[in-house]
Amino acid sequence: MSKKIASVFAVLLLLTAGVAPVGAAFGVAQSDANATEAMQTDCSFPVTSTDATGTEVTVEQKPERVTTLSPSAAQTMWEIGGESQVVGVSQYATYLDGADSRTNVSGAGQQYVNVEKIVSTEPDLVLAPNVIPNETVQQLRDSGLTVYKFEFATSVDDIYAKTTLTGELTGNCEGAAETVSWMEDRIGTVREAVENSDSPRVFVSVGGGWTAGQGTFVSNMVELAGGNNIAAEANVSGYGQISEEVIVEQNPEWIVQLGAFGAYPKTDAYNGTDAVKNDQVITVSDQNISQPAPRVVYAIVQMAQAFHPDAYAEANATTTETTMTTEEDQRTTTTDATETPTEDAMQEQEGTTTATEDDSSGAIPGFGVPAAVAALAGAVLLARRR
Repeated sequence: MSKKIASVFAVLLLLTAGVAPVGAAFGVAQSDANATEAMQTDCSFPVTSTDATGTEVTVEQKPERVTTLSPSAAQTMWEIGGESQVVGVSQYATYLDGADSRTNVSGAGQQYVNVEKIVSTEPDLVLAPNVIPNETVQQLRDSGLTVYKFEFATSVDDIYAKTTLTGELTGNCEGAAETVSWMEDRIGTVREAVENSDSPRVFVSVGGGWTAGQGTFVSNMVELAGGNNIAAEANVSGYGQISEEVIVEQNPEWIVQLGAFGAYPKTDAYNGTDAVKNDQVITVSDQNISQPAPRVVYAIVQMAQAFHPDAYAEANATTTETTMTTEEDQRTTTTDATETPTEDAMQEQEGTTTATEDDSSGAIPGFGVPAAVAALAGAVLLARRR
């Protein structure tokens, strides 16, 4: 029980530490967006970009050794083909294939990372999430390391942008462009599938009555999947608590739990909602929804399939090939219930009700469209958080 309490405390601590006011978050994201305005398939060095600390960070040549301080940064490196460069990861990135062979640079207790461990990896580049304190970033820089601290992500567009920027900083521009094209293709098809459907009322449960409101990429994911986030409707900004009175008033038709630790409170208010009464509660893998990284695609697809099964099935039926390739299947792993993942707010909680399993490797409308065609779709914005 004490372990659970500690986990919940960590969630709340990260929530309050990692979320900026909505206006500030959007402003920060725009600064990254100005740094890179279009996808590039050929990297060139040196490359310079201003990070979240306001520092112009220059990477002189393609880094051979990269240390990631968050699971989202590590996931992004894996997805764009840069995993062989990664020499250090945080403890919650070990779900990635082969990540357990890298140095674990996480700190003890409430520390995010251990500076000495990071330095010991002798990285050419350190990729830091926005929840890493600026003081820690400065310590690493004082030790002679090149550190890029990412901005907040407030939308999936920001995740596209972060993916592109990561490719530029690490010399994986082609892999980043292909990954963003893959994401845009699949999410675009989902949007087309649900655009003419009514949007159900959705409550996103982070756990303990906390939720994802306006200005969060999780809320944007719900919208892309064809849902209406009740927290945004209730003017909840960032990650915050929502009252049971609002739950009763908004009466969500669906509850989306962020991993096992995102279980909704089993109170009369929640149990009386249409979502619970109709057994419309889904649990989405924490690795797919709470990390601003490419695998958000799978969470969006899972939600769209749950919210709009008929529209989704129709879109699937009109697609030439609806089954993901083996390579795409490898993008997803099953959440380990013993982990306490993720970025700044979402960890798993035991005792979830799962009306729909996380079918990350299932059929997704439009997934058979060649990446070369999708690549013509255009440019990507930029920004994010870690």
